[in-house]
Amino acid sequence: MAKDTGPSYDDLATAFRHQNFEPLYFFFGEETFLIDELQELLIDEALDPSQHDFNLDVVYGSETEASEVIGLCQGFPAGAPKRVVVVREFEKLENNRQFKDYAAQPNPQAIVLLACTSKPNLSAHPYRALKEHATWSEFESPYDNEMPGWIQDYVQGQGYEIKPKAVQMLADYVGTDLQRAASEIEKLITFAGDATRLTADDVLAASGQTREFNVFELQSALGEGRPADAQRIVDRILQQASNPRSEAIMMVAVLNGYFDKLWKLQKPGALRENKYDLAGYIGVSPYFVEEYKHAAQRYDRSAIADAYSALVAADYELKGGASREASLVMTLLLRRLLPPDARPVAA
Repeated sequence: MAKDTGPSYDDLATAFRHQNFEPLYFFFGEETFLIDELQELLIDEALDPSQHDFNLDVVYGSETEASEVIGLCQGFPAGAPKRVVVVREFEKLENNRQFKDYAAQPNPQAIVLLACTSKPNLSAHPYRALKEHATWSEFESPYDNEMPGWIQDYVQGQGYEIKPKAVQMLADYVGTDLQRAASEIEKLITFAGDATRLTADDVLAASGQTREFNVFELQSALGEGRPADAQRIVDRILQQASNPRSEAIMMVAVLNGYFDKLWKLQKPGALRENKYDLAGYIGVSPYFVEEYKHAAQRYDRSAIADAYSALVAADYELKGGASREASLVMTLLLRRLLPPDARPVAA
């Protein structure tokens, strides 16, 4: 049975754009970026900017208490059809249990959005009452395989097109962080200038890397068992970086996502599936499936587990756990990330 998480982001956004508002919304979950986006859209669609002074209140639960907020919610609009009240950090609002009664009888002349930064105890009031009476939705972090589609849709929503390779590079680069993805897309649009189609070269330009020396070519060099090329790419990236340690941390994060995909391909029978099913399963464009399949055949579960261990250790060192130079940390890391048949033979 599918998990009930309430209306989707797209459903809510469409309703807001069509001026279809409910008197009370209750949003919660880990993916606060989507909640932020809906909050801004709600305010933009419900109120003219000239109406903000008297009809918009955005408050934080950690800075106020329930009776004061309920007073705002029960107020009447001034020169506007509705007033809007947004309560961020609702879970931190002192005495928020008072919203149990408000949930049953919300002010029809207000649009109230209550937003939690995590998932609260939905079996306790006021959350139980809000789930029963309000329009509620839970926003969970996306899965890796959902990110390419999200990136594609977000770029199109900005009025641009994006090439499949650029989508994959972005997805590998940002992981499942929607806020970071949106920021990188905005950066790409700036780099693109007058162009309306974003390309892989744009992704590289925005990241300060080059077509030959970048973390995505590093992935390929590792998966194909080319140690000299992998080392040369890492050296050049670090030489060109204004902050080599931060650049190394980024490479470790992207490589962790790469090995996540190879791990998924270790599932019995996975490599025999068609490329479209595999693309959805590991979260890449069908165009790149063969590259991942070939790499997966050079690793076994033990080798990938060792790669994970090495990546965790490198991340710890680079984030202050040790004083070794970033270049040395990465050199030692590469030796453990190569496929077993491409690793140097110990003397």
